[in-house]
Amino acid sequence: MKRLQYDRYGGPEVMSLAEFEPARPGPDEVLVRVRAAASNALDWKMRNGEMKLLTGRSFPRAMGHDFAGVVEAVGAGVTRLKVGDAVLGGARFRQAGAFAEAVTVPEKAVVLKPVDLSYEQAAALPTVGVTARQALAEVRPGQAVFVNGCLGGVGRAAVQFARARGASVAGSCRDTATDEARELGVDPVVGFGFAPAVLARRFDLVLDTPGVLSSAAARRLLKPGGTIVDIVPTPAKMIRSVLPGPFRAMMGRLVTADLAEVARVLRLPIARTVPLAEAIAALTELERDRRPKGGKLVITMAGS
Repeated sequence: MKRLQYDRYGGPEVMSLAEFEPARPGPDEVLVRVRAAASNALDWKMRNGEMKLLTGRSFPRAMGHDFAGVVEAVGAGVTRLKVGDAVLGGARFRQAGAFAEAVTVPEKAVVLKPVDLSYEQAAALPTVGVTARQALAEVRPGQAVFVNGCLGGVGRAAVQFARARGASVAGSCRDTATDEARELGVDPVVGFGFAPAVLARRFDLVLDTPGVLSSAAARRLLKPGGTIVDIVPTPAKMIRSVLPGPFRAMMGRLVTADLAEVARVLRLPIARTVPLAEAIAALTELERDRRPKGGKLVITMAGS
């Protein structure tokens, strides 16, 4: 079988398509024949070495986290899933491995794929969907949410979850995409260089998806008692998160119940689909130029 991997930390040039043998599922694990996998910024940040304190220095390392496919084998203790089930889910954070023809993952990180979703559509959901779901866990009907970066993967998911919970949503995006944001239900829409004063004290929750809002700008947007959520944690942000105040830094965790809700309610656009053999070039373009825009890059496997 084939997978994308790298033998040292670095830029796109360290990626290669290599033969590998997937691990047989152990207790509470399943082996999934991957039909489609989707890219997240997390994938190249890990490959670049930005998270080496968490991921370690053993090589070669596999790439990719989000996938959809068919269960091929199950380990001891697996009860929710069986061979032949169509599923979606996420690979382990440290091991990754979704950009492959097969991946072995914990059963708790996998749920059944809704029949109305293609494998490509399903693969686009896990990481961004769970992150948005958990970031907005405390949002209630009638509240107001501001999403910085409302047309990114997490941003689009957050808009859908917030509106489904009866909250109003405002957000920022590039100036050329404001009409698209309004069609998604974002109102008002501002450009990335907006002045916080125009939206001062209007929001119960500010979600900073790219992690670039200054503390002063985010606080200016908040109502008294509101919360700022940053999903691009750094050591400094994590320290700040435990101090008194409205700021909270987080990373999404693949919790079964949250993933099941994501699969039921969330739908995200796909900007481009490529076969595994063309994935390195497509991932390089996405990382370098942030293209394609407007949706996910999805990698499909032979025979899918």
